[in-house]
Amino acid sequence: MRPIEWIGPGARLLDQRLLPKQEVWVKCQQLEDFESAIRDMLIRGAPAIGICAAYGLATVAGLNQSLSRSELATVLSLAGQRLAATRPTAVNLFWAIDRMLHLAATFTGDSSQLARQLEAEAIAIHEEDVVTCQQMGEHGADLFATGPARLKLLTHCNAGALATGDYGTALGVVRSLAKRLQVDWVWVDETRPYLQGARLTAWELMQEQIPCRLICDNMAGHFMQRKEVDAVIVGADRIVRNGDVANKIGTSTLAILCKEYGIPFYVAAPWSTLALQSASGWDIPIEQRPPQEVTHLQGQQVAPDGVEVANPAFDVTPNQYVTAIITERGVLHPPYSESIARAAESKTQVSVGQDD
Repeated sequence: MRPIEWIGPGARLLDQRLLPKQEVWVKCQQLEDFESAIRDMLIRGAPAIGICAAYGLATVAGLNQSLSRSELATVLSLAGQRLAATRPTAVNLFWAIDRMLHLAATFTGDSSQLARQLEAEAIAIHEEDVVTCQQMGEHGADLFATGPARLKLLTHCNAGALATGDYGTALGVVRSLAKRLQVDWVWVDETRPYLQGARLTAWELMQEQIPCRLICDNMAGHFMQRKEVDAVIVGADRIVRNGDVANKIGTSTLAILCKEYGIPFYVAAPWSTLALQSASGWDIPIEQRPPQEVTHLQGQQVAPDGVEVANPAFDVTPNQYVTAIITERGVLHPPYSESIARAAESKTQVSVGQDD
């Protein structure tokens, strides 16, 4: 299930704001289309918005290939700045923009050749993400090789195909476990206020015929206490070099509950989600979303007029609550400052930190 497809010049996106009631595809053929698609959450999920930004820059290059190289370089730089301003937390967005602009700065052909090269690069970013998620799925599933025969898992927000190029990060692990017949069912947090769990994750799992049970966010602790959760698996929007993790608001609460009840808490994310220039979670910018997302539910007002609203889209889970981080390079274990540094140096698929 690919939420975004290249149609050159431009891309076709599944409008995730309308799921699960409607499956509507929207064409993005101008820079403004890609900006609004990311900012207004027509597409969301850290890897997916990185892919979207890459396709946006490829589209800009295709539309402006008659310009001189220096003129095109200026246009692409400004386009990159505009795309980077759409959402501040998910680091994959900036990673993809930097990768595309680096190619533009170092490519030696003319503008038309550069446009073709940028299109190929954006497609490569997309295809690499698909493979990356499949690798993460297998690494994550291997963690449960000696665990319960049938797992009761819990996930938060949507870290599935809709949030990536295809397979998913946290749900990629769930998919791989389901293929091994190890999933009893998945508890799906509704994920207030945007309901990514209720609208998107439940829909994805039902499409895949993976058993799931939708719960309100404040029910998770109840089922943990009753020993009906074997593990929690979530995605991430940014991971810093000490292992602190930014993910959808409510994630840190789950991690603390897991610590209390002795439940493993896993984070699945591609290497492009790691921001190694940041030392700790305090360095992560937290996006503030519109108050209407809290005061209204599916267009219906549910709060008093004039009430003040705080609506951070993400929170930061300190590294001491994270059991392991699953990446395409392998599974990272505490201490994360060491295992992340070693994985960054090796660039190979190894399990580092726990058994060394």
